Amino acid sequence: MPSSSVAIRTTGRRSVLAALLILPALATVLWNQPAPAQEAPVEIPPPAADLTEQGSSATAIFAGGCFWGVQGVFQHVNGVTRAVSGYSGGAADTATYEQTGSGTTGHAEAVEVTYDPSVVSYGDLLQIYFSVAHNPTQLNYQGPDHGTQYRSTIFPVSDEQAEIARAYIAQLDATGLFEGPIVTTIEPFEAFYTAEQYHQDFLTLNPTWPYIVFHDLPKIAALKQLFPDAYRDEPVLVGTL
Repeated sequence: MPSSSVAIRTTGRRSVLAALLILPALATVLWNQPAPAQEAPVEIPPPAADLTEQGSSATAIFAGGCFWGVQGVFQHVNGVTRAVSGYSGGAADTATYEQTGSGTTGHAEAVEVTYDPSVVSYGDLLQIYFSVAHNPTQLNYQGPDHGTQYRSTIFPVSDEQAEIARAYIAQLDATGLFEGPIVTTIEPFEAFYTAEQYHQDFLTLNPTWPYIVFHDLPKIAALKQLFPDAYRDEPVLVGTL
């Protein structure tokens, strides 16, 4: 493989994004080179304990690698009324794509999920997060994307969410269904910062981009297959098409 191909492939999505913006034809050729198969989702049981939430709206925040795919998955879940890509874990003045990409800001690429608890529970969202939205056994990376900004992290917005998430991680580790121990961290929630507009609805708006085709569309297919009752064909979008 040419050295230029290695450089783009091993530095992950950020390099591919830059290449696609500057040299789309070249980047497409490079991404069509042979690559490892997309990891299969893991069929897992629901949480043994769940939240009983009142009202018609609640919020959960998940980080699991590139926010394009995580946002795309939750946008296809019944009961989710909004899913926004953004940053959490660091300060407001470093909540940008370029700064977060350095891996030194404390931010993780995250998705703020707003949902109707009468339709989908926090436990349901956790099950989808661990099963199809990302691989929770990969420490500080997801597929080709490496760095702490791609870590597997839950930012609970309440003590109750934190308790349910911790219990579920222990439950899943005990099943032995994953290829290794779950490395997902539970970090104190301080703030969520919305990402730049060009990152919003990225999966829906760019369904033929090689990165989306290879890494993210299989997640949508897995959601439909493993969670047919939770799946919605039309995604709930941040913007309008």
